Amino acid sequence: MEAPANEVFRDSIATIDKDGKRSWLYPKKPSGKFYNYRKIVSYVLLAFLFAAPFIKINGNQFIMINVLERRFNIFGFPFWPQDFHLFVIMMLIGVVFVIFFTVAFGRIFCGWMCPQTIFMEMVFRRIEYWIEGDRGKQIRLNKQKWNAEKIRKKATKWFVFAVVSFLIANVFLAYLIGSDELLRYVKEGPFVHWSTLISLVIFTSVFYFVFAWFREQVCIIACPYGRLQGVLLDDKSVIVAYDHKRGEGETGRALFKKNEDRASTGKGDCIDCFQCVHVCPTGIDIRNGTQLECVNCTACIDACDHMMEKVDLPKGLIRYASEDNITKGKKFEFTPRLKGYTVVLGILIAVGAGMMFLRNDVEARILRLPGSLYEHKADNIISNVYTYKLVNKTILEIDDVQFKLLSHKGTVKLVTDSGFDIDKQGLAEGTLFIELHERELKDDKDKLEIGIYSGDELIETTTTTFLGPRTYR
Repeated sequence: MEAPANEVFRDSIATIDKDGKRSWLYPKKPSGKFYNYRKIVSYVLLAFLFAAPFIKINGNQFIMINVLERRFNIFGFPFWPQDFHLFVIMMLIGVVFVIFFTVAFGRIFCGWMCPQTIFMEMVFRRIEYWIEGDRGKQIRLNKQKWNAEKIRKKATKWFVFAVVSFLIANVFLAYLIGSDELLRYVKEGPFVHWSTLISLVIFTSVFYFVFAWFREQVCIIACPYGRLQGVLLDDKSVIVAYDHKRGEGETGRALFKKNEDRASTGKGDCIDCFQCVHVCPTGIDIRNGTQLECVNCTACIDACDHMMEKVDLPKGLIRYASEDNITKGKKFEFTPRLKGYTVVLGILIAVGAGMMFLRNDVEARILRLPGSLYEHKADNIISNVYTYKLVNKTILEIDDVQFKLLSHKGTVKLVTDSGFDIDKQGLAEGTLFIELHERELKDDKDKLEIGIYSGDELIETTTTTFLGPRTYR
């Protein structure tokens, strides 16, 4: 069954031609009010992205995602594998937050905050404009034969792209292994750390491939968010939209003619100049309606407003608006659907904040040595052997760590000295014995509560089981 004539554009994407080959896009350099706002937002986010691994709060890297060592820092707070539940809550908050804004304002995250869009539009494309020129010059350069000018411009562009990709790869590596480690590797030289050098080359190659060749296809093909917005959007969502009622009029869009009274002819305000198409970074025609390729970058708004000024027509033919606003004149409403997402988001934030507040500075785990049984000593003393693991999540060293029984009368004996220290954000492991008199036992498997002390200060409590003979139940 063939698609309706006005829906044919949905049968293919702008980056693929009729023969199924790559159709290269040459978006025109944007300019205007929204583009200036986007530049400010983008450069602030870029500054944050490059600075975050090197900012320290109380000695902790501001953001670090060290997957190999399972150490994470989020806004200066260290997280360990034992805090995985907190990490899950934070991820859920992020997902619901993005869904909430998508329902309300469409794919605004993609156009204004997504790292892919920011790097592509505000870094690599601007480098391209600087070296090769705007849309027309780029098209002519790619069509001309390989002469000295083309070789010089292409080689310069590819070299600058490679350098920027290398810098991005280094910052990315700082998030993974920590900025201190990265700076140490740089100081010691790349050939001392071959594995890191290979990782850096791989990251650089991936970034270069994405931004030099794959480009906008990440948003169109690879990113699932475009498909997600098709499920989340409705007629009340505020998106970058073409006012089809005003633009098409009674008889449709038409080219502009000087001194023409368009209202009397029934023509719409759209002058069919195609500037909104030429400036689009994903190559779509916004006049066809909402499409998954649209990243809400507002480039078409600026281009259209500029043309409307030139022909002395009101601006806002393309603007932030909902379908209900265009067809029915309704203003934005906080719908029951948005209220539901708000409640869910509020609950998640409250739960996450509560869990963060109740989070212990020391994580303690004491477990019976696998496969071991109790030992019956003189004077009716029963002994069990345990392994312990203590994680110090703070940036301060914990001194003189000791174990004391809180639930029973007995003794805790360490295999090593009676007390030890735990380095800041460090881990302490070892073996200990717990000895109880037989009269303290109520069952063949008693639950013990153990206190972990730093000197005389109780810093954490934990529980474990104690095995004894059945005859003392």
